[in-house]
Order: sequence, then C-alpha cells, then structure tokens
Amino acid sequence: MKIVTGSTAANLPACVATIGCFDGVHRGHQYLIEQVHNIAKAGGLASCLITFASHPRQVLDTDYRPRLLTCLSQKIECFEHSPIEYCVLLPFTKELSLLSAREFMRILHEMYNVQTLFVGYDHHFGHNQGEGFEEYCQYGKELGMRMMQSRALVEDGTSISSTLIRSCLLAGDIKKANAYLGYSYYLSGRVVDGKKVGRTLGFPTANIQPLCAEKLLPATGVYAVYVYIGKERYAGMLNIGSCPTVNENGQSVSVEVHILNFQGDIYQELIKIEFVEYLRPEVKFESVEKLTWQLRQDKEVVKNLLHQKG
Repeated sequence: MKIVTGSTAANLPACVATIGCFDGVHRGHQYLIEQVHNIAKAGGLASCLITFASHPRQVLDTDYRPRLLTCLSQKIECFEHSPIEYCVLLPFTKELSLLSAREFMRILHEMYNVQTLFVGYDHHFGHNQGEGFEEYCQYGKELGMRMMQSRALVEDGTSISSTLIRSCLLAGDIKKANAYLGYSYYLSGRVVDGKKVGRTLGFPTANIQPLCAEKLLPATGVYAVYVYIGKERYAGMLNIGSCPTVNENGQSVSVEVHILNFQGDIYQELIKIEFVEYLRPEVKFESVEKLTWQLRQDKEVVKNLLHQKG
C-alpha cells in the first residue's frame, strides 16, 4: 500500500475511495474496505482509503482528548494488511471543516482523482450535517463522480462501530471487543521505572508507559494478556489501576504486567500487550498477605487460560 500526502496526490490514478477516521480498523471498517476493493477491481480502478493525520475534533477543539482505539501508526499498520492500494493522509484544518459537501467532493474528485466515492452508511461530511446520501448523489452527478453507499455489518441486531467497541473496553468486556475488532486489542509502550513493590510480593512487574497517550485504556482491573518482547511471546497478568492495597500510585492509574516464566532486564524496552480476557476488578485488600494470595490465584487462572506450564 502506498501512503499519499498532499505533495504526491497528483500521482494518484483514477480510483474508488472511501473516507473516514477508521478508528480501530474494526470488522465494520474491514467490511467497508472489502466493498471498496471489490468495486474497484470490477471497474479496473485503483482502491483508496482517505483518512486524517489527526482527529478532526482535536483541530476544532484543542481541549478535546480523543480516546483512540488506534493511533495513526497503528491504523496505517492495519491498512497495510488490507487489499487497498493507496492511503491518503488528508490534513484536517479549520478551513476544510468550513467547506460544503459539494466543495469537499470537488476536491476529492479533482485533486485525488476519485471517480467513485463509497460513503459509509452513517457517514456525513461538509459543514452542513443535515445533508445526506441523497444530496451527495446529486452533487456527484454535477461533478461527474459516482456515489455509492456501504452496508453496515450487523451482528445480533447491532451495527459494529468504534463507539460500540469503546463501550465494551470501558466495561471490561475484552472478549466482545476483540470479536468486534477482528483482532486482540493491544497497547504498545515502553517499560519504565516503577516503585518495584511487586518484587517484594514475589510478582515483579513491568511498568508500561503507552506510546500513544490518547489510546484508550480498558476498564481498571486484572487481565490475562500476551506480552511481546521482540519476537518472543509470553503469557502475562496485567493490572490497570491505582494499586490501592499498597497505595502505590495515589489516584493515578498505572499499567503493570507480571510476565510469566520470564527473567531479564527490560527497562526502556518497547513491548506490546495483547488483551485476552478480563479476570476481575481491582480490589483494595485488607492486607498484603491477602493480596499476595489473590495474585497466586490470578496466576493460575492465567496459566489455564493461556495454556502455560510452570
């Protein structure tokens, strides 16, 4: 897949395109991408995704902090596993937000050589949010651009969306979130110094600083996870929270993982965490001894879930 910016837009061939934030690149997005690919292939055209280098709402409201399922680099990584040939990184500006739908479509047609525009079933663009697919079709006729509307991916009567997946993660429903994503939700981060309280309990942990500060953290609690260090994968049990029993973090939230069957110094290393299953909420125990007993139980659960020995 080729990444296209403003300076290389003139080189784009005639294409079938769709536009959106594509946060999470979940199965609903994948379904849309497959539709775009099939229409482009049938018409002998290139296939193209148009997305934004930054979240549009952040441009309009500098105080807004999105809770992303995928930061830009992760999103592009997901795109690279799709059959799409081109990805346009469109710079979102306040000036762009003031364009009408027709003006915006004209830019897509003339600057990015979009011959067919696939519109998401619930997607709107242009400053007039009251306009919809019927108006877009009229503008398309005027501009010489074909308009098509995608179908939603519906399971159990529910349309798969980024909003739905965020709600699952915030409820600790990792299994459902992963099912909607089509892959395991993950965090990438650097191992940083912590207070090393876990060592005194017999459960040393890696304290993780996420690379993307705007990426959504799932609900506080304990999780079964896979930990990737370089090319190696390990089982782990991860805690998101304030560690209330030992009062380690005050009110601040940390991400700490105990890696099973691992010994080594990984401070400042980059690691990746894949969430597999939510085990339990974070609890303030009456004593450190009771906390340690619970950690042993958690470890056994993780070993059984992830088929680990030792």
